[in-house]
This record gives sequence, structure tokens and C-alpha cells, in this order.
Amino acid sequence: MNSQTDFFRINHQNVIPQKGSILISEPFSKDAYFKRSIVLLTLNDEDGAVGFILNKEVDIPIVDLFGEDIDFEASVSIGGPVSIDRIDFLHTIGAKIPQSKHIIDNIYWGGDFDVMLNLMRANAIHKDQVRFFLGYSGWSKGQLDNEVENDYWLVSDGDPRTIMATDRNYWKSTLKRMGQQYSVWLNLPEDPQFN
Repeated sequence: MNSQTDFFRINHQNVIPQKGSILISEPFSKDAYFKRSIVLLTLNDEDGAVGFILNKEVDIPIVDLFGEDIDFEASVSIGGPVSIDRIDFLHTIGAKIPQSKHIIDNIYWGGDFDVMLNLMRANAIHKDQVRFFLGYSGWSKGQLDNEVENDYWLVSDGDPRTIMATDRNYWKSTLKRMGQQYSVWLNLPEDPQFN
């Protein structure tokens, strides 16, 4: 009996990347930004896609990020390799932040930054209601579809309960939820040369 199993072939199950989807990087990605990352897609249309890496948290105090004394703690992560001097945010505050874009369930992207700063200054929100990102992940027209077809990404529906949480093991815990098919990925070394 000759059984050929490709543990690295992604079973896409016709999940199309769309706003609110998450992208789970394949285990041997050599890209410094996307290696073992989870990306939340906040936009995917005919012009391209935008998203934020959820599991690359950095230790930057809010006061350093905004250049003013704000007594507020919140998660700050590397959002991706594009415009790393730009600050974006995800939040669960909804209509309190004008111009925010609804992503999935109670998750919103951006909006009036001054309103967010004022809420932080007044301690009118909790640190678990907002996540900040330095830079973003971006794909030109057709680029993300090509990467998915070439097994760079496993696409899944986003789980709003985990999007706002900071979890250094997010890649592994997400794969566990994906089922037995991807369990072999969990124990693979980051560099296959050291297997």
C-alpha cells in the first residue's frame, strides 16, 4: 500500500479570504513579518487587501507611541511591513468612534483618532477594547489570491473572542482549533534544517 500524504498542502475547503477572515501562515514561511503569524483581514476588494498581524506584540509604552503623557495601557503590535510609521487600531467601541469601519461582530477598524485619544485620556475605555498596530499588511490586486493558491496561507473565519486578546501562542492555538489535519504543523521546528 502506497500512501502519500502531503502535510504541508493546505485544504482550502473553498474558504475565500474576505473582511473578517484570518490568514494563518504556513509553518516554514521565511518572511520575517509573517513567519508563524495570524493576520486579520480588514479589507479585501477588487483593488487589493489590508490586514493586521495579531500575534506580533511589541513592548512599546503608549506614551512613547503618541508622544504625550497618556496614563493608559493597551496592546501594541507590528501590523505588517507596509507604512511602519503609521498607527492603526482595532476596537470594540463601535459608534463611539466616528468613521470606524465594521469588520466582524463587535470588531471595528480605525475611526476618528482624536476621539480615541480623548477616551484614553479620560479612562473612558478599557485596555481590552483597543489594540494598536505599527504598519499594516497589504496586498495588491490578485496578490493575496495567488498566495492562498500557492499555500502560503490557510484561510479561516475570524473568531471575535480571540481577535482582541493578546496571545503569544496565537498561531499554535489557532491551528489547534483548525482540527487534526494541521496538528503536525504544531511540532515542526521554525527552521526545517534543525529538525
